[in-house]
This record gives sequence, structure tokens and C-alpha cells, in this order.
Amino acid sequence: MSLVIIFGPPASGKMTVGRKLAELTGFKLLHNHISIELFLQFFEFDSPHFSRLNSEFRRRIMEEVALSDLPGLIFTYVWAVDDEKDKAVVDRYCDIFKEQGRKIYFVELFCELEERLRRNKSIDRLAEKPSKQDIEQSEKRLLEMEKKYVMNTTGNFYYNENYLKINNTHLEVEFVAKKIRDEFQLF
Repeated sequence: MSLVIIFGPPASGKMTVGRKLAELTGFKLLHNHISIELFLQFFEFDSPHFSRLNSEFRRRIMEEVALSDLPGLIFTYVWAVDDEKDKAVVDRYCDIFKEQGRKIYFVELFCELEERLRRNKSIDRLAEKPSKQDIEQSEKRLLEMEKKYVMNTTGNFYYNENYLKINNTHLEVEFVAKKIRDEFQLF
């Protein structure tokens, strides 16, 4: 049982890579928008109600998966890497798996902004993430996040062990997923 955290900015390919990695490994995928889309049906994204439910839902899934005999979990996350609160969230998720003696792997996806703006309009993304279907709003939010947060590292990462950074701007998803699988020996 392992936890693979795939992080990077919006539209960097986290869900797509996670899906392919799940296919190659048999791991389950908990992509960021599974819970986001559910709770947006009830509350605004930035509301305290949304935040509490989203956090609790993810935590509970991770607790049960960590106790199970599943081969692994892939979790995707837009992580403001310079924000201590975001790091604390990731640490809490990791602790769930560490307490069960599970391995944790970190995959950072980097993708150039122009390509992310193109991907933001892709059919797969829009089908899986209804909140992104208003493309003008989605693009506006993507650009605002780009200015407000640091979502990729610049050489230093909190966890040096079991960490891989991939610039997937021009790479095929299958190549990226196989690279992750092979690097961490997720067979």
C-alpha cells in the first residue's frame, strides 16, 4: 500500500496522469475534483462549510484506504508550496499513511502556462469537472491563482526522498505515468 501525491498548478495534467497511473498500477485515484464537485453543489468554494466538508471527506477516505488491502492511492492536489497551511494539510494526509507503515511518493508536475490554458478547455477536463465548464471563469481563476500562489517548487522541496518532478508540457500522458511507475517501482 502506497500513497502517491501528484501536485502542480491547475490544468498541469494531474488528473490525466493520475488516471493513467491508476490504470498501470491498480491504485485507486482520488483526484482533487471528486470532492470539490460534490461540495460545490451545496456551498461556495471559499466558504467555511465547503472547506470543512472537503477536508473531512478526503481525510476519511484516506484513513479507510490506509487501513485497507488496496494496493495504493493516488491523490491529486493543487498545492501552494509556499503556504504553511497547505503543507500542514499534506502532512496530515501523509501522517495517516505513515501511521500504517505505508510508503509515500511525491510527484510534482510542471507545465508551461500556455499549455495549461489550452488544456483548461479540453473535453476530458470539462467532462470530469463541471465547475470548469464556464471556460471564461475557469481561465480567469487559473490566471488569478498563477499570480497569487507558488504552485511549483524552484529546486527545494520539503521531502527529498521519494520525490520526482516532471515537466510534462510536451510529454504524452502514458510516458509520464510509466516514468512515475518505474521510478518508484509501483508494480
